[in-house]
Amino acid sequence: MAVQTGLSPRQKAAIIVRLLLDDDDEVTLDNLNGERQALLFEEMARMDLIDRQTRDDVISEFCDHLESVGVTFPGDLDGTLEIMSDRLSKDSSDRLRRLVMMTGNGDPWPRIHELSQDDIQSLADGEAVELIAVMLSKLPVEQAARTYTAMDPERARQVAQAMAMTRDISPQALRRVGLVLAQAADALPRPAIEIKACDRMGDMLNFANADLRANVLEMLDEQDREFALDVRRAIFVFAHIPKRVEPRDVPRIVRDMNQQVLLRALSQNSGEEAAAAEFILSNLSQRMSENLRDEIASLGNVTPQDAEAATNEVVVLIRRLAAEGELTLIPPKDD
Repeated sequence: MAVQTGLSPRQKAAIIVRLLLDDDDEVTLDNLNGERQALLFEEMARMDLIDRQTRDDVISEFCDHLESVGVTFPGDLDGTLEIMSDRLSKDSSDRLRRLVMMTGNGDPWPRIHELSQDDIQSLADGEAVELIAVMLSKLPVEQAARTYTAMDPERARQVAQAMAMTRDISPQALRRVGLVLAQAADALPRPAIEIKACDRMGDMLNFANADLRANVLEMLDEQDREFALDVRRAIFVFAHIPKRVEPRDVPRIVRDMNQQVLLRALSQNSGEEAAAAEFILSNLSQRMSENLRDEIASLGNVTPQDAEAATNEVVVLIRRLAAEGELTLIPPKDD
């Protein structure tokens, strides 16, 4: 039963928020939209002193209301998508987000933030420069910079000029731009097989033995030089570590590696594999490097098959860390 304090629901909410702010520095109002935050702020600005009895009555009413609640729902499609996102397939999530936008509700920008870099780049290269200027203003800085620097120089210049127009954009116009870009993204062509053929071929050759890898690449060079170049860019093997891994990331890799597997991988003593092993050892602390060298010396004879299997496991770990954003591989250079 509501307490008859003579206060409006908004005033009661202001009292509760004020008490929570006093009690917990971590309380935020992020779940309220901008309009509700503004109304709450205005109500708090108009209020003055509240006596103890009124305060206690409001607290009691608030607690009684909480105890009577069995379950809460977001109350809108955006919020529902947020709590369901981990349980929906990507196709279902995309279809429901389009439904949200078609109904005139929801924020289109989260949909744009989730686009792949390739899709973002396609929009940046194909849509009106004014729209792209707004998009770059909304993207995370690193992604915006990556997209901008990949543009044609003349288009990049035009987008830079259009950036000045984003200073005074209204919330309504920002939302309309987001809707246009989201619809353009939905219209982008989608390949039946998402993984590029060159990437899949490169992934398979990563685990092939050196002779097979060399034979396949030689054949591809003769049959399709451009495809062969793309496959070479996708290949990442143990011998590539000195050219593709930052020295500062070596301790991170070693920390996650099984010790015995690492020792077998570092036991390489000839060719590019030996240079990769030395690169790893030389970018560790002196004490750790010396300990590993001593343990390698005590391993005895490691068969080529065991050494190759171990180097493959190192490569798998590095690729996983790169996919998870734990490290960044240096882009390969064309020979």
